[in-house]
Amino acid sequence: MSWHKGFRTAPPKYRPVAVVDIGSNSVRLVVYDGLRRSPTPIFNEKILCGLGRGLATKGRLAEDGVVRALSALRRFRALSRQIGAKHVFAVATAAAREAENGSEFVARAEKALGAGIKLLSGKEEARLAALGVISGIPYADGVVGDLGGGSLELIDIKDGRLREGVTLPLGPLRLMDVSGGSIDKARRIVDEALINSGMLSQLKGRTFYAVGGTWRNLAKLHMAQSHYPLHVLHSYRLARAQAISLSGLVAQLSPASLRDVREVSKSRADTMPYGAMVLERLLAHSGAGGVEVSVYGVREGLLYSKLTSRKRQSDALLSSCWDFARRYARSPEHELELCDWTDQLFGEGKLPETAAQKRLRYAACLLADIGWRAHPDYRAERSLSMISQAAFVGIDHPGRVFLALTVFYRYDGGGEDGDGLNRLLGDEDHQRAHLLSSIFRLAYILSAAMPGKLPDIRLKLGDNRTLILTLPRKLADLAGERVDKRLTGLAAEMGRTGKVVIGR
Repeated sequence: MSWHKGFRTAPPKYRPVAVVDIGSNSVRLVVYDGLRRSPTPIFNEKILCGLGRGLATKGRLAEDGVVRALSALRRFRALSRQIGAKHVFAVATAAAREAENGSEFVARAEKALGAGIKLLSGKEEARLAALGVISGIPYADGVVGDLGGGSLELIDIKDGRLREGVTLPLGPLRLMDVSGGSIDKARRIVDEALINSGMLSQLKGRTFYAVGGTWRNLAKLHMAQSHYPLHVLHSYRLARAQAISLSGLVAQLSPASLRDVREVSKSRADTMPYGAMVLERLLAHSGAGGVEVSVYGVREGLLYSKLTSRKRQSDALLSSCWDFARRYARSPEHELELCDWTDQLFGEGKLPETAAQKRLRYAACLLADIGWRAHPDYRAERSLSMISQAAFVGIDHPGRVFLALTVFYRYDGGGEDGDGLNRLLGDEDHQRAHLLSSIFRLAYILSAAMPGKLPDIRLKLGDNRTLILTLPRKLADLAGERVDKRLTGLAAEMGRTGKVVIGR
């Protein structure tokens, strides 16, 4: 199977890389486990410095913000070395590029960090934000909006390609400054800028991909309001009406009232109403079909831009699942064999399967054994939590739940999910999760999770509504009551009768 060509079975090694993002409101360090297709953060720290506070009226970076930022960068330098990051990639955005003392600050910042800092133009910032969304949501089709403290970057993406983008002076810090703290005046400024941007017509009927801490906090608030069972922000979707209602409500709240809301970061209480208002006006002026949150943005886009073309084209989800298999499965080679083995039942002339379903089947195969180290009574629950909460990208929430429930049922065939995740999955996908789990349960009692056996065992749909398991004579002793029971149960799910055959 060409999709796993080049996969290595040794556990993945940590080769940490650090990214420092100097924004208008915050200075952040994120250290990832490597320059890979699906990088996982191993350390993340943010300092809200407010570099851009007062910039719109004074033209200079806030002095207290500069002091705090330089102190943070010296700490980030020490942390990066302590973690062992061989490379430190650093960028500065709207505040540093627009301030009179921006170049002076960048020079001091480079000295404090001990690494070069790239001053991004508005278009470069939009491009990296879009690349970040593409790396985490490969199917993205719409407009990316990256809201920072000083600016809003908008860029159109489709089929993995970027179109022209714009940068608008609509960051919450800037709006607070130029409006004198008046949300009504800020709204008029936003309306004029959005209407003149030329981007709104490109959103009609499409998805708006929201990037930035302010909008992530809005999504967290919506999750809490709707009692959403999966607390994963990446790829969380809000219907158009939901997003307009929520953002309109938050735009009317005072910072004092927002500080009492548990789901909202207290450090963002001042800027949240302005950020919410920008989203509400953007949706009001466009025909966007809905909003999808991306936790990937400029930082991840920067790393993605440094990958080889072959690595960029690899599947983000399957790469992550393969890393899980290499870290947690008894035998990663067995999980690849399981992918091939399940191929015998799906495809043309067999059980129907779309390309998207096939991809999820492979992902489930790679994850099927990650809970084996837990106590037998807790393997199902451990796998459910590991998969549903994993830092996977390249998958929507129903797909994530499908994988989690498939492996949950593989360990607990008769159990029911008690975490409420079932409601995120349709009946057809739920039945498919049960079916795949039954196939896995049969495979593991035949192979004992060790490689080298499944390739010699055949499983096929026979005539007269039968399901035939064929064991070669050298493996005939594997047959027995447990195998008969598992085969009978699997066949019954398909409306068939199980049959064991001993071949040559």
